[in-house]
Amino acid sequence: MGTMLEVRELTKRFGGFTAVDRIGFDLAEGEILGLIGPNGSGKSTTFNLIAGALAPSAGSIKLDGREIGGLAPTQVCHMGVARTYQIPRPFRKLTILENVALAAYYGANRQISRSEAWKRAEEAMTLTRLPADPGLRVDGLGAAGLKKLELARALATQPRLLLADESLGGLDEQEMDQAADMLSDIRREKGITIIWVEHIMGVLMRVVDRCVVLDHGEVIASGLPRDVAHDPKVVEVYLGSDAESIQTQVAGRQAGPEAAVC
Repeated sequence: MGTMLEVRELTKRFGGFTAVDRIGFDLAEGEILGLIGPNGSGKSTTFNLIAGALAPSAGSIKLDGREIGGLAPTQVCHMGVARTYQIPRPFRKLTILENVALAAYYGANRQISRSEAWKRAEEAMTLTRLPADPGLRVDGLGAAGLKKLELARALATQPRLLLADESLGGLDEQEMDQAADMLSDIRREKGITIIWVEHIMGVLMRVVDRCVVLDHGEVIASGLPRDVAHDPKVVEVYLGSDAESIQTQVAGRQAGPEAAVC
């Protein structure tokens, strides 16, 4: 598989503070990459740079060989990049279907009919296992439902690259497993490439093909989950007392066709 995303020497400064410091990584088409690290390590800033919410201070972000660093979020979305947010903020006065259909209009970069927007919304809702009733309102959704809605809105833009930010926050153990399975399904059924920022390491490392670990805005490790989980620096600055449990979970994960993606 070819390289979809190339990040080189990516840097973001806020005054005298450097949030992201010359980071670099590649992302293969069809891959699920885990972007992990402690709070304040630069993960969300990196997402904001890729998605266009922030402009880089230096460095390069190339999608299919084309520079996207510094483009507006609308332009980046139209090129096939969508993201979710840690805190869902749906339109409360709209139905679930209307929320997702609105995203379909936004992502198309061309005028589409109401029926086409509704079709894209229904497909996204099916994939994320949201209720199909067109009259249901957002207020009836719990934490897991709101996470699904956030994901469905991103999928309705028909992305090639999905930036999934904290998809497991606020969920119980069963809901976490379902959300992780959902990301795997999205890759398998739609061929969508994914970068996943998450703190629930035991779940994330069962799903991703590779990990990139940030600390204080720098890449401190990258590689297969089993290698990253045993990296002494990652254990020291991030995994800590949970390292042994996570290592055991990674060692026991089922090898599938996706595991060969490097």
